[in-house]
Amino acid sequence: MDTAVTGSEESGVAEGPVEAAAGREDGGCEGLWELPVERCVRRAECGRCSRPQKVCLCPFFPVHPLKVSTCLYIIQHPAEESRVLRTVPLLAACLPGDKCKILIGRRFGEDRYPELAAVCRNSSTLILYPGAEAANLEELALIFPSPSTIIIIDGTWSQAKDIFYKNSLFRLPKQVQLKTSISSQYVIRTQPTNTCLSTLECAAIALAIMEKNDGIQETILRPLQALCSFQLQHGAQIHHSKEHLLKNGLYDKPMPKNKRKLRRMELLVNNVKI
Repeated sequence: MDTAVTGSEESGVAEGPVEAAAGREDGGCEGLWELPVERCVRRAECGRCSRPQKVCLCPFFPVHPLKVSTCLYIIQHPAEESRVLRTVPLLAACLPGDKCKILIGRRFGEDRYPELAAVCRNSSTLILYPGAEAANLEELALIFPSPSTIIIIDGTWSQAKDIFYKNSLFRLPKQVQLKTSISSQYVIRTQPTNTCLSTLECAAIALAIMEKNDGIQETILRPLQALCSFQLQHGAQIHHSKEHLLKNGLYDKPMPKNKRKLRRMELLVNNVKI
């Protein structure tokens, strides 16, 4: 019986369909390797604020750091460090380095943070955290010694609550809160309620109260206003508070199944302080 063989007669090896296709592909791609590679050029960034030069915030910072006697300790949750639109770097750019100290973490023990422990034990230290036991900063500032230190926790409300209640050091200072009805200007991030403020806004108001200088608040808020303006000009949307969305039937996310979280959302709708 004769056997038909397709392929090279010299080698006697048949060329199957896979090998034939591979040969055609190699020939077809041969010219592509010679094309020039288009390099990705990064936008020029400002060395101070680390933002693209077209939306640099430096013109909105004070020319010189503000002169304040009050020292801020910002206790920052690690998740905040990776956020692009953070307010703490804006705050730090407005103040002297020794007046705005940032500590990142979830747990702060006395052995690992002896300096923070000493600060928390100082009678002139306050911690800004709202609650039934918190005094109004405006009233306390009239009788509190100066200079003072204020501790502010930077994170979402659930993150701040976790840090406050799971670190015994933070229950040593006098607990204070801001008595204000102003709405947050940090409109590119969703807040729980209409009166919730960003870390920068809390710090600005607190410093203005302690230093008895309203100009401090205006100066610190200026870069935040510029940041939000730039973002809105480049496609960002205004973020209403969760309270506003719920009350106006605009909340488009699934309602939580957790009864505790569902109860908190009901309290937001009913204007109950939580």
